[in-house]
Amino acid sequence: MTRGRRPKRKPVAEMNVVPYIDVMLVLLVIFMGTAPMINQGVKVDLPKVSSEALPQDNNTQVLTISIKADKTYYWNVGKEVDTEKQQDKAMTLAQMTQAATAIINQGNANGKKTQVFIRGDKTVDYGAVMGAMGGLQQAGVGNVGLITEAP
Repeated sequence: MTRGRRPKRKPVAEMNVVPYIDVMLVLLVIFMGTAPMINQGVKVDLPKVSSEALPQDNNTQVLTISIKADKTYYWNVGKEVDTEKQQDKAMTLAQMTQAATAIINQGNANGKKTQVFIRGDKTVDYGAVMGAMGGLQQAGVGNVGLITEAP
């Protein structure tokens, strides 16, 4: 009896990727499930730093806005940053935005640019400062300086 010879097959040189796709899909499901549970922020205690004074231009008016701990807004308009005087106050963000718009428009009418600085109480929340910056952006302010105290 002669055995029938099987024809020789060439070895398959293709890689089977199905198990890799299965592993990838399982990992995708795991990451999609755990992503909402990961904290999105880190608690940070910011240090006090010394900073240099910003240069002053004599042809500009300076609008200094102060935000107190009770989220009331005070401002002063002058030729330099003045944190001691309070020229006027607003109880809400909308009132401060209206006043800042009027001050900036008046300065533009007189041919003066307006530099705007914000100083916030250390206990006021970040949202109040960002709200003030958003209101100033609505008033047409492109650049805002933040005032800090030396350590």
